[in-house]
Amino acid sequence: MRTIRFLLAFLLLAIPAASFGQIGMRIAIGPPALPFYDQPVCPGDGYLWTPGYWAYDDSVSDYYWVPGTWIMAPEVGYLWTPGYWGWGDGGFLFYDGYWGPEVGFYGGINYGFGYWGGGYGGGRWDHGHFFYNSSVNNLRGGNFHNVYNERVENSNESRVSFNGGRGGVEARPTSEQQAAATQRHIPAVAAQTQHTQAARANPDQRAGNNHGNPAIAATAKPGDFDQQHGAVGARGAEETSHAAAGGAATETRPAVHPKDLPPIARPAPANSGNKRADKKYEQQQDKLIAKQTQERDQLQQKQDAEHQQKANANNQKLEQKHQQQTQKLVQKHTAEQRTLQARQPQPRSSGSQSRK
Repeated sequence: MRTIRFLLAFLLLAIPAASFGQIGMRIAIGPPALPFYDQPVCPGDGYLWTPGYWAYDDSVSDYYWVPGTWIMAPEVGYLWTPGYWGWGDGGFLFYDGYWGPEVGFYGGINYGFGYWGGGYGGGRWDHGHFFYNSSVNNLRGGNFHNVYNERVENSNESRVSFNGGRGGVEARPTSEQQAAATQRHIPAVAAQTQHTQAARANPDQRAGNNHGNPAIAATAKPGDFDQQHGAVGARGAEETSHAAAGGAATETRPAVHPKDLPPIARPAPANSGNKRADKKYEQQQDKLIAKQTQERDQLQQKQDAEHQQKANANNQKLEQKHQQQTQKLVQKHTAEQRTLQARQPQPRSSGSQSRK
């Protein structure tokens, strides 16, 4: 009987993520930064904002953007706690969002529009009615009676989309957030699940295709990706503006030259239990990073030489050319890193470990 229980537990862990709406496996590389986008106009009373996030499709080994959207609360008095990616045991795991009477811990991620990393400043319930904070919600043109205006103090300007690990948000749940986790919860409603499935089926939402700027970043209603119906895309990379997300960071334009790029991030060490395979994988990572660093240096030298040769030429045109070259190199390197990380040694099953 104990053996049967063990096998059932193992099978549950092996069920694809789509069955539960939560990634049941750990991902070696973290999700991209959160894109900047404008919030669509609220469709009407009773709709609550649920921020967009990066989900993972294991069938294509890529992240995809689930647009932020307005959702009807499943019960009066309930608020949405967003899901988040967290680092642990050698990989990233997604923790599902949920509905509850209090907003719990969501990794300290600054999703914007009232979700600055801790709690929620976008609205509150009062005597069975939801009151909207007009300072962080887009109520333009709507006939809303339950409105107040309260400034949301926010010092979190990070666009990092995961908690823990190298470069992740360093936040831990407070006692209040831990208490909220023990309250009665309702998982994502059917409209949210369908919304996620629509995003997963759209190739334009994949990080490998949109490079962090999804075609549809937010929608007025779940599943409606038509821009004529209020859906909006991520802000263009060249645009520099302050997000309407309650004090989010100012977006910068893409790097023009390789020297403007941040250092190549080294993935977390492999920990599959097979020391030989882990060491080989890390050596491959070192080799790839060295090669990519060399390619950056070579492109930078080439661009420096062009600046010297064309000192009197149209500088704007030359910079546009260099920006395209740099972004093409970034895309190439990102694809190479994903290919290598897909070959990362996986932890051995209990059966194989017992036969060592």
